[in-house]
Parts: sequence; C-alpha cells; structure tokens
Amino acid sequence: MTLTPEQRAEIDAARNATHATLRPTVAALEEYLFKPVPVLDHGFVRVVDYMGDDSAVVQAARVSYGRGTRKALEDEGLIRYLMRHYHSTPFEMCEIKFHVKLPIFVARQWIRHRTANVNEYSARYSILDKDFYLPAPEQLAVQSADNKQGRGAVLDAATAAHVLRLLRADADQTYAHYEEMLGEDIGLARELARMNLTLNTYTQWYWKTDLHNLFHFLRLRADAHAQYEIRVYAEAMLDMVQAWVPLSYKAFCDYRLGAVTFSAKMVEILRRMLAGEAVAQAGSGLSKREWAEFMAALGR
Repeated sequence: MTLTPEQRAEIDAARNATHATLRPTVAALEEYLFKPVPVLDHGFVRVVDYMGDDSAVVQAARVSYGRGTRKALEDEGLIRYLMRHYHSTPFEMCEIKFHVKLPIFVARQWIRHRTANVNEYSARYSILDKDFYLPAPEQLAVQSADNKQGRGAVLDAATAAHVLRLLRADADQTYAHYEEMLGEDIGLARELARMNLTLNTYTQWYWKTDLHNLFHFLRLRADAHAQYEIRVYAEAMLDMVQAWVPLSYKAFCDYRLGAVTFSAKMVEILRRMLAGEAVAQAGSGLSKREWAEFMAALGR
C-alpha cells in the first residue's frame, strides 16, 4: 500500500480529532475509522464515516422513538426475520462511506453496482500517482476452458515471470509517455494525456451506500466465484461490516452469503428425492448446468 507523507499526516489528524455526539456510535467500527486497510499491492479501503447500527435497523422496523428497551435476543430475532423474509427497507436506514484505492479495471467492475453515491479522483484536474497493480505470480492463470469469465490453471513460473515483465514494461512506458505529454514541452491537457494509461493504474474514490445495498454488493463480490482482485476488497469490507452491525452481519451470512436458493422446479425434485424416488437429470426438467448446480448445492 502506497501512502504519501501528506496522506498519512491527514489520516493521523483525522484519527486524533474527537467530536462529541448524541447519535449512536459503534466502538468496534470506531477502531477502523480512517485507518486504511491494505488490499492488493498498492490499494486500500478505509471507513470515512457511518450512520446507524443494529439498533437503527430494529428502530426502523418497529418505527419506535428511541433505541428501545427490548432484549438483545429479541432484536436479533427481528433482524433475522427481516433478512429471512427480504424486508430490506430497515437495513437502508444504516449508511457507510468508504475511501477506496483500486485498479481502474476493478473500479469498472465495481461501478456496475449502481446503488451507491460515488465520487472518483479526477484525472482531468489532477495527476494520477505512478501506482500500478502487478498480480502475485499465483494469481496469473490461463483462461478457463469452461467459464468465459474465469481462470484456469496457474501459469508456470517462467511464463508468469514473462507476463509480469510485460505488464511492468507497459505500465512504465505508458506512464512515462503520460508524464511527457503533461510536461512543459508538450503541455497536453490532463483530460487528454490520461487516455493512454493502462487499466492496472490505480484510481481512488469515495463510495457511500446503505447497508441493504452493501449486503447485495458483498453477496456477489465476496463470493468464491468473483474475480480475485475485487473479492479481496469485499473480504476486507466484510470485517468492517461485522464490527459495525454484528447482528445484521450474522443474519446476512446465514441467509445470503452462506445460503443457496432453489427454484420451484428444484424444490419439487427435492421433495421427490426425499420421498425415495430416484430422479435423474434427463427426466428432471433441469438443464445440465442447472442440474450440476443443484447437485453441488446438495453436496452430491
């Protein structure tokens, strides 16, 4: 992770400042506040601000005036009910804002989640840092033969080293040309000079979202099938969410992250199986891919 002395001083100043407040705070998340958590080789994610906690979810569901006097066990039961039955509005009452430094190609995946407020570092006004993502050799793999958006076998050491040389050389050359075009001899506008930079160049943004939509993001991006380079950001954010809203996080893990969904046809087949009937894919009404996913969910 690369932080300039000025950025570190800014973070230290923010963490050393204290503010009196009447609103609920979460001690475990306060420990994360402003601290950059390293991700990949030069990236990070840090919590900048948040609003609400588990009690805000409960308060919204009950439309009560204060934090309430019910027992924590009752609050947990309500949160689990809301999650289990897809009552999403109470979870929208909690919000969180992250500062993220990430490669441009990861940002282009991330921005597909259109239910957040985003403000990205502008290369029209500022000069991008000379930071590029270079994968660890064990992350360099061939194209999967049966998954159009996945990876197959890891490259051998010699081939991986060659790929890394290519990536590093391309990034160094394009950044050198970027600097040359910005220099006094040419003085090209920043909004034009940026266009030759490689997609592994790091960008930064502030990303603010509510808890419901954050859970949706994490369900997709913390999944084992998600691309590694975005999954590691999601995994870092999972730890922060657990510190922030532990009851909601536990319900999310049980009913979303660690759960599977069966179609109506799959439920019908499962009932037939439980009744002792031998059901094969050919007569199931499921495609081969659906059948394989169904069997994998059943551990067969």
